[in-house]
Amino acid sequence: MTSDNDSQNDFVPLRWLRNPHLMTIAAAFWRRRFPGLPKGTPRNFEVEPGSRIQGICHWQPDASVHPVLVLLHGLEGSADSGYMLGTAEKAYVAGFNVIRLNQRNCGGTESLTPTLYHSGLSGDIRAVLLELIAVDRVQEVFAAGFSMGGNLVLKMAGEFGGAAPPEIAGFVAVAPAASLAACADALAEPPDLIYEYHFVARLKRRMRRKASLFPNLYPIDGMRNIRSVRAFDDVITARFSGFTNADDYYARSSAIRVAARIRRPTLILTSKDDPFVRFATFADPAIRENPNITFVATRYGGHCGFISRDVGASRFWAEGKIVEFCERMSKILPKEKWAPRVAQRPDAQTK
Repeated sequence: MTSDNDSQNDFVPLRWLRNPHLMTIAAAFWRRRFPGLPKGTPRNFEVEPGSRIQGICHWQPDASVHPVLVLLHGLEGSADSGYMLGTAEKAYVAGFNVIRLNQRNCGGTESLTPTLYHSGLSGDIRAVLLELIAVDRVQEVFAAGFSMGGNLVLKMAGEFGGAAPPEIAGFVAVAPAASLAACADALAEPPDLIYEYHFVARLKRRMRRKASLFPNLYPIDGMRNIRSVRAFDDVITARFSGFTNADDYYARSSAIRVAARIRRPTLILTSKDDPFVRFATFADPAIRENPNITFVATRYGGHCGFISRDVGASRFWAEGKIVEFCERMSKILPKEKWAPRVAQRPDAQTK
């Protein structure tokens, strides 16, 4: 593992967002506009027989000579989450083709698959990358994920090991939930109960929608008593996704299990004050001793927040770091900086 000390030192949060909970919540509700990102084109990718996921594609005019960045959101997010759109805009302006993926059932796509989504489905993003290489003949592709999506990207990277196709140039994970059991335990602690309530309410609401579409597959008896993410995973996720229980699901689906096998350049970006992706997770030798992983941990940042005191393109700091890393790793992208071009747009974001 290498440590990017410059990146660790150049993030300075807004003064009033040094509290990790305020940072996390502010990032979720910050009003933003994305004038540098053209309208995307929906595309369905078959990830296994009978199951498709939707990507929103932003292709450059001469797409074949540009690298592709595939983005994956977190738990109960979607392709339209602010961090997905913000990263997509920065990447597109920098010269990347961008695909914002919805995980199974997310972003209003429940009808595309009879199955549920969960943190073990690294094969989904793998299938997307392989289709882009085989069908679209892309020359170079990166994958970046946030939180749950970060776990999926890291898990995929570890499962590829040294056998990833040469077109896959690197991976990025922001606040990855790489130890699912540790995250579930953290959510159950009193300071984090607000997040647990939010996730559980949305997971149950999504499950009711799914059951209305596939009533014969998903009897949702017993869901009323669910009060925690761990209980939801025990009663729903494990039951309908082939796991024995929540512990089995967490053990088999956590990226930390395969992180030592990552062989392509990988950036992990997290904050030391993340409320529920605890910093101690990243002390694991699988991460610390892997020379292919660049690890960046800031003092502040909350969970996928990283709202900087800077304005313009630098306001959402982690999004820029994703693009900078992919720019450095790219062999086909002209070495131009995206920041000045986005910063020239005074209406790019509002609060």
